[in-house]
Amino acid sequence: MRLDDLDPSKNVRDQGRGGGNGFGGGGGGLGMLLSFLPMLLGRKLGCGTILLIGGAALAFFYFGGSGLQLADNSGTGGFQPKGAGANVACDTEEEMFACQVLASTEQTWGKLFEQQGQRYRPTTLTFYEQTGQSGCGAAQAAMGPFYCPADQGVYLDTSFFQEMASRLGAKGDFAQAYVIAHEVGHHIQNLTGIADQVRNAQSRASKAEGNALQVRMELQADCYAGVWAAQNADRMEAGDVEEGLNAAHAIGDDTLMRGAGQRPVESMFTHGTSEQRMAWLRKGLQSGDPAACDTFAADAL
Repeated sequence: MRLDDLDPSKNVRDQGRGGGNGFGGGGGGLGMLLSFLPMLLGRKLGCGTILLIGGAALAFFYFGGSGLQLADNSGTGGFQPKGAGANVACDTEEEMFACQVLASTEQTWGKLFEQQGQRYRPTTLTFYEQTGQSGCGAAQAAMGPFYCPADQGVYLDTSFFQEMASRLGAKGDFAQAYVIAHEVGHHIQNLTGIADQVRNAQSRASKAEGNALQVRMELQADCYAGVWAAQNADRMEAGDVEEGLNAAHAIGDDTLMRGAGQRPVESMFTHGTSEQRMAWLRKGLQSGDPAACDTFAADAL
């Protein structure tokens, strides 16, 4: 994807290498998480346990990957910025690309919101290494990228992209862009009130019903990522669509569970099957229209 001519977004910050007991280290956060996955899947997990294993647990976003479903919305774990100049955002190749993707999403969603007579309020992208802090609590490399509604921020340890390519086989710059655009999709849901509606419904629902609602949330974020890409079709390169669809397939609940040696159980799905994720990303790519992303319609799935 060609973004070289874009100035990086200014809505970024860098926490640098954090302290505390992160999941990072020699084998990489995702590798550590995958090694524990069979044990995690064998338990009846409550909301507190799921929050502890992270917004994007189960190898990518699994068990509440966006941070939307289960993250603490009180803001008590709020981000405390470091001194000016302590860390510089967008100063590596991976960070620069992420900053340019964010800038592109700001332009795209700004235009789409303006067409509806509304003003788009951008999210903030925060980089960290191994461990960090968000408005929803601790950020850890094993969590993968996530969105925190408390501070309307996206959190990213860019080493995740290496893990995604090497362990999940999801390679390419557009696969990385899709991940960021997906999290921005959760920001759109937060701005439009969809996230609040889903959280309210989940508070009254059974675990299985709450998971089913979360699946629809995640698939809509996939579709929104496709809408962003479609709106920037002139920047797309040969192979980009395939990279995105491959990434969507790699992070389907059924594929992740099989990869962990588990039999896929639909009631435990929180992000949708590989086929569903590819289908909704493709729908956004083909339509370029957020209105086409109504995953909550009765016959949507």
